[in-house]
Formats: sequence, structure tokens, C-alpha cells
Amino acid sequence: MDTLTIVKPDAFGSGRAGQIIAHLEAAGFLIVAARVKLLTRAEAEAFYSVHRERPFFGSLVDFMTSGPCMPLILRREEAVSELRRVIGATDPAEADEGTVRALYAESKERNAIHASDSPENAEIEIAFFFAGTERLQG
Repeated sequence: MDTLTIVKPDAFGSGRAGQIIAHLEAAGFLIVAARVKLLTRAEAEAFYSVHRERPFFGSLVDFMTSGPCMPLILRREEAVSELRRVIGATDPAEADEGTVRALYAESKERNAIHASDSPENAEIEIAFFFAGTERLQG
């Protein structure tokens, strides 16, 4: 099963992307596609449109357009649920010890990494960033 993750601008810009990717690989994920992207405001608004009515939407879009990010397609058994377990709670203060967010996130808003929340959303999010892109088969 595949899922999407994004190393967010805070982690990418501070040079922690490699550490995060190594953490994910050590947890059994295979990278099947990756790219570096500077999101436009329209792209960030479209990707996070589910949050449009939430009070943090504007600051989320500002943050996600503040620098490059790195979307990746990851593969392993139970990829969606396992990735969410490995990255930890949105708020790093609540994230389990040893999770990506406990180790690398700055705050609830600058939390280093995005992960799809369901297999259905994983496919939608993968198509958003990797439509027509070749990825490893298997």
C-alpha cells in the first residue's frame, strides 16, 4: 500500500529532510517517488481545501508556501496507519518519544511533516503531487 507524506518547509529548510527520510526508511518505508516543490498559494489552498473554514487555514497556507517542501510516496504494509504512528501527534509536545514530530517538529503549526489520514485521501493526495509520474512498481 502507498501513502503520501510531505517534509514541510520548516524541516526541509533547516536541513532535517535527510534525517526524517532516514527515520521513515528505518521504520520500513520504501520511497517510490519524491520531488522538491515550492507550492504556489493556489496549490497550497487547493491541497488544504478541506481546512478552508478553519481559523488556521490562512496561516497554514502561508507556512506551506514559505519555502520548498518535499512530497514523497511511501510504500509498506498498512502504510497510512503506520506512517501516522511513526510521525506522532500533530502537536510535538503530545507526540510519543522517538516519533518524527517529537524529534524534529518545532510546534503544532511547524510540525515538520504531513501524512495522509486515510487510504482514500492518500490516493487523492498522491495524484495531486504525482499525477502521471512514474513510481516504483511492486
